[in-house]
Amino acid sequence: MSYVPWSKDEASRLLSQTSVQPGPVLISLQAIQTFFGYVPDAAIGLIALACNVTRAEVHGVLTFYSDLRTAPPPTHHVRVCVAEACQSVGSRALEEGLRDAGLGYEQAFCFGNCALGPAVNINSKLMGRASVDSVMKEMNE
Repeated sequence: MSYVPWSKDEASRLLSQTSVQPGPVLISLQAIQTFFGYVPDAAIGLIALACNVTRAEVHGVLTFYSDLRTAPPPTHHVRVCVAEACQSVGSRALEEGLRDAGLGYEQAFCFGNCALGPAVNINSKLMGRASVDSVMKEMNE
């Protein structure tokens, strides 16, 4: 997935639409991340100003939600389910294999794909019965 490079003008345009909606801080953070791929530090002040809240309030919302990120996303966003059902069929071994292969990933808790565990989500694509080989193959396609 490709994103637009950070631009204060583009961010201000987005915020003019989101800051008037209910729950404007979260909606604004999500809009910035969707457009730019992450929420740059420079966006915090703009969001605070547009939503008429403090920078601390924006920072609090930003750091509360784990789906919001403050750094550009990796080329491949890999998440491994570590909930009980996936653990019972090898997600911990899968994690170890991914680490050994030098692949970065995030832990997640349940994609609702328990019958096909271990489950992995790569760039929003769900994979069942995942292995190190299948993850690497998906990332190389």
